[in-house]
Amino acid sequence: MSDNKPIRIDKFLWSVRLFKTRSIASEECRKGRIIINNIPVKPSRIVLKNEIITVKKPPVIFTYRVIEPIENRVSAKLVEQFIEDLTTEEEKSKLDIRQSIGIGFRDKGTGRPTKKERREIDRLKEDFYDL
Repeated sequence: MSDNKPIRIDKFLWSVRLFKTRSIASEECRKGRIIINNIPVKPSRIVLKNEIITVKKPPVIFTYRVIEPIENRVSAKLVEQFIEDLTTEEEKSKLDIRQSIGIGFRDKGTGRPTKKERREIDRLKEDFYDL
């Protein structure tokens, strides 16, 4: 499907639905959470066929192999034609543990958290899962 056109890593990650938006994919690259050949990459890095991409989404580290670089976003059913998931079952089980553990508890009747409280909760969760 690709006609040897160079594809940026941020656009590729968005195309295969690893991130909801391209800007989130770019931000993750800048944070050093996208790794190719054991080197953190910039968003402008070109993706090549058969490269191994490591994506850190705390607490899980996902590993994928590029089957074919694509530029346009594809449906979820077609994603497996472009990337192969090499993530171990041990890593995937960390995701189940994360979902089963509730990090915060609010007393019933206290209402929704304020914007400030929400930011604090998000920071706490990020720090907890970055371990």
